[in-house]
Amino acid sequence: MAAHQYLIFGTAGGFCGIAWNDIGITRFQLPTKSADSTERLLLRRLPEAERGTPPVEVQEAIEAVKRYFAGEEVDFSRFKLDLQDQDDFFREIYAAARRVGWGHTTTYGTIARELGAGPEAARDVGQAMAKNPVALIIPCHRVLAAGGKIGGFSAPGGSTSKAHMLELEGVRLTPPEPAQQSLGF
Repeated sequence: MAAHQYLIFGTAGGFCGIAWNDIGITRFQLPTKSADSTERLLLRRLPEAERGTPPVEVQEAIEAVKRYFAGEEVDFSRFKLDLQDQDDFFREIYAAARRVGWGHTTTYGTIARELGAGPEAARDVGQAMAKNPVALIIPCHRVLAAGGKIGGFSAPGGSTSKAHMLELEGVRLTPPEPAQQSLGF
């Protein structure tokens, strides 16, 4: 296994963490309110990782994350990931999720169908999203439950964080206000 290095960095959304090896980005930690908290969460998954200086591509990913949390449209699909620890079906699910662009959403069931799996595979898609090692870079926040409901989110802040990230992208999950006001009788 390649050695992991990591960096904790600040964004407009809080402190994020990123880990990488010689192959690509291996882990991303969504923001928390403190650098210490982010570091603890990141190292829980990669206890052998050491602080390091990011190579150029990882530094570019960090800059893209900062722009994202500042509200700028960002496409993370170009960044190389190392997902070798994931099973084949999860890697297919992650590839499908990476195709969901800024400001768009899909559902667990839609991804399952896109991969040629039956409706029961929607649960597998949900499990893959919950175990996503590089949340945001693989945009699991754009994958919703049936009927466009927000569903779960295993990141700090849970579904509230998921809704906030979607709002940054202009996705509105609440019904729009009525165009006309109702009469008061």
